[in-house]
Amino acid sequence: MITISAFKWVPDFAQGLVRDLRVRWALEEAGLPYKTRLLEQGDQDKPDYRALQPFGQVPILEEDGLVLFESGAIVLHIGERSETLLPKDVGARARAMQWLIAALNSIEPSIMNVALIDIFYPNEEWAKLRRPAAVEFAQKRLSALSKSLGDKPYLDGDRFSAGDLMMVTVLRILRHTDIVSSEKRLAAYVEHCTARSAFKRALDAQLGDFRIAA
Repeated sequence: MITISAFKWVPDFAQGLVRDLRVRWALEEAGLPYKTRLLEQGDQDKPDYRALQPFGQVPILEEDGLVLFESGAIVLHIGERSETLLPKDVGARARAMQWLIAALNSIEPSIMNVALIDIFYPNEEWAKLRRPAAVEFAQKRLSALSKSLGDKPYLDGDRFSAGDLMMVTVLRILRHTDIVSSEKRLAAYVEHCTARSAFKRALDAQLGDFRIAA
């Protein structure tokens, strides 16, 4: 049985965004059962957990002696067992991996730059001065993404993949702003992907754990 780590509880602003959601979604798309290892606050800094995840983050995946951290690596690992996530066609498979890495490397840093300012430093003078430029840079990246998406339902055309899964979870980080939702193509894209039953099951599972702990 696959086990993934997740926090037992997080503040409201993080609920539905914590990165174990990415792995839960991938597992749901792949039809693979799993259980959760729920961490109390502080457990992520204990030596036994740091031995598995050196940065004290979630999620980790454990299965038959294999331990993996980093959501991108875990989703790709799950994708090896799911043609929904990583198609058999060599080109489509490579493009799915390409978009997953683009989500993490080309889009997420600029989005997180804005999110960190908004969530953790909203009243700091330096943050108020920095935010307009951070937003402008994020918008440039999102504009390029929107142009590449075009009128396609998914990044690689008519077929959902691990690249879409990762991209949508990254775009949702800015749900507290209109930065993504004001891009009509991206707003429709996020809505389309999150309408998938696998996403809904994953989100319900994560939020269900938080409700139990509340």
